[in-house]
Amino acid sequence: MIDDARQMASPEPRARLEGSSFPVAAESEQRGGRSSANGADVYAALDLGTNNCRLLIACPEGGGFRVIDSFSRIIRLGEGISVTGRISDAAIGRAISALSICRDKMKLRNAQRLRLIATEACRAASNADVFCNQVESKTGIVLEVIDRETEATLAVIGCSPLVDADGRGAILFDIGGGSTELVRLVRDGGNGVPRAKAWMSIPLGVVTLAERYGGRDVTSDIYDRMVRDVAEHVAPFAAQHGRELDTMHLLGTSGTVTTLAGIHLKLPRYDRRRVDGIWMNDGEITSAITRLLGMNYRERADNNCIGVERADLVLAGCAILDAIRQAFPLPRLRVADRGLREGMLVEMMRDDGAICAT
Repeated sequence: MIDDARQMASPEPRARLEGSSFPVAAESEQRGGRSSANGADVYAALDLGTNNCRLLIACPEGGGFRVIDSFSRIIRLGEGISVTGRISDAAIGRAISALSICRDKMKLRNAQRLRLIATEACRAASNADVFCNQVESKTGIVLEVIDRETEATLAVIGCSPLVDADGRGAILFDIGGGSTELVRLVRDGGNGVPRAKAWMSIPLGVVTLAERYGGRDVTSDIYDRMVRDVAEHVAPFAAQHGRELDTMHLLGTSGTVTTLAGIHLKLPRYDRRRVDGIWMNDGEITSAITRLLGMNYRERADNNCIGVERADLVLAGCAILDAIRQAFPLPRLRVADRGLREGMLVEMMRDDGAICAT
């Protein structure tokens, strides 16, 4: 647990993609536009997590950036690591397939400024070095395995614009596949910019928790046990930083909270534009979780806001959220469909002077 935002400075190393001279694509594969003729203006951020492989490609625009391409695929890189301690051959194959698509997209967009990270699965697996070498050999991508502090830092950068401008700050949480990060954000007295006061990472995410307790057939007893397990890990952080919460709110970035928002809104299918930045009160969160607990595995899989790839993980995520809600009983949650990738893009663009630092 770290109690000083000054200790959350980002490290110097950056990942790279082998072969930095990419062809300029004439047409956009996704949006029908044209790629930048100057690769220096195109940035790419890749997040290889325990559950998902995500890519965001963007150009600086105004005080922020404009997304020109993206990719997301559930690959379950961390499947079985909590039991075997290793990334399985099947998971390696899924990851390399997804990363090959990411490589092709970065080449197509002529991206030259890159950060390509891996998180908890590669921190935990005994064969992480073997995996990273295979990735480099087969895709040309050289992954940067970041520590938990850096992961929390990037989440702060990516999500802090959603902290309520009229409040004192927020408890930010990022529920991942293999770990969960918690950050207390407070507004700086001088300019009101949210700053990290303290952070903590716990070694439980939706994949590890679902593997421990089972994710398909979750009874109320199993669910309560998951909540208690997570609560024990959250308690030390809450004991120090769960006071003076007036005018603060929860700020969540994860598939769990975006799924809950989709369920709350009764969306026929997930829509990021409807979800990112939405506020949910305590009763609405409880109602959405109760609805999910009332579904069986098949019903969750058939729901377009969940799908078969998340159906056995979403209740583990809800249990993590409920443990956080118990520790920090705040009346409002703001949902963020943004996080590490956005944090990486902002950090790189600020470093380059492409957008203004705050």
